[in-house]
Amino acid sequence: MSQSDSEQRHARQCVSCGINISGMSAATFSCPECGTEISRCSKCRKQSNLYECPDCGFMGP
Repeated sequence: MSQSDSEQRHARQCVSCGINISGMSAATFSCPECGTEISRCSKCRKQSNLYECPDCGFMGP
């Protein structure tokens, strides 16, 4: 699996809870530490659930 395939897989799942976010209202942003694309579902964003970057381990609210 290439790096881009891995990044696309992460972009379709909430990094906090792991649900599939295709077609949902979700936020996608770059990790402040390494720039990896991170996606979170609206529920986890609203509840300020912690997330961890899958590449560098950066944790945020």
